[in-house]
Amino acid sequence: MAKPGSIMMWTQYLAARLGAMGLTCFDVNTCQQVGARLGAALYTVDRKHRERALINVRTAFPEWPDDRVERVARASVEHFIALALGVCHTTRAMQSDTLHERVKLGRVHRTLEMLDARQPLILLTGHFGNWEVQGFLLAMLGYDLEAIARPIDNPLVNDWLLGIREARGLRVITKWDASQRMLDVLDRGGALGFIADQNAGDRGLFVPFFGKLGSTYKSIGLLAVSQNVPVVCAGCTHTGPGFRFEVNEFDMIHPEEWQNQPDPLFYVTARYIRAIENMARHAPAQYLWMHRRWKSRPRFERQGKPMPVSLQKKLESLPWMTPSEMDRLREPLHPSQMRHPPRQATSD
Repeated sequence: MAKPGSIMMWTQYLAARLGAMGLTCFDVNTCQQVGARLGAALYTVDRKHRERALINVRTAFPEWPDDRVERVARASVEHFIALALGVCHTTRAMQSDTLHERVKLGRVHRTLEMLDARQPLILLTGHFGNWEVQGFLLAMLGYDLEAIARPIDNPLVNDWLLGIREARGLRVITKWDASQRMLDVLDRGGALGFIADQNAGDRGLFVPFFGKLGSTYKSIGLLAVSQNVPVVCAGCTHTGPGFRFEVNEFDMIHPEEWQNQPDPLFYVTARYIRAIENMARHAPAQYLWMHRRWKSRPRFERQGKPMPVSLQKKLESLPWMTPSEMDRLREPLHPSQMRHPPRQATSD
């Protein structure tokens, strides 16, 4: 990480600002088109991320033919480069007089009713669609929303992007001061926003994601269970052409639904990850397949051992679990997906 005041830090910041200045010389639609073309070029030359995206899509959709896997992996890279380049246009594109043209409210009536009633809730999404627009929208509609985000290493770039994100009323909580502020938001009847599909390391909670166990942070589920607040899973899909989106609920998890579960934390976490999986199934090209979602593996896999009976029982207790998905969960993951390939089990 560049030290505060270092030449590298200022160079990165000035490069980002000059790049954004150049992009805002064009309208948002042109910017997105340029981003898609740059994404196509990146997909061609960046072998590492291309192969990662291909393996991830093939893992998620093993029934797909190779040409479809290729199309979705390429489109995903194009989508996220266009999204990244479009961030500097978001404040310009999201204006009160044109908001109804830019973003359509789909199946979100239950969420809006809860927000109107000042009922505390956790609002989460994945690396899907345009999560920046989703936060902007709710803030512009006047709702009390604070989003959790990891600060960027360069404090100059971080403060600049933070200003963009908070320009329409959204407030961002960094992980450094998160705990008390999160509780304060819920206590006053606000909403907490999370991007909830990051890999959580070897000590995370492993729950199903596209038929493979994925490491997931426990903090969201623990917060929901301990504070007894609903979890809303929503996604903002790019509908096009240009800067146009639609926001929809993909699931809503109420406290009474986990209270009688044998392991409430496991249930809540598995269910919201299932909702994020459904987002990706809804628009596969708008999911970030370059992310190493399955990089960390549970201990039994790292040791080359079979799935423990206790975990198998938890998985089988999930209401939506099927025998075919259980079979997929028992299958070994492709070694290229793992941080450390499993070692051969030894006899005790």
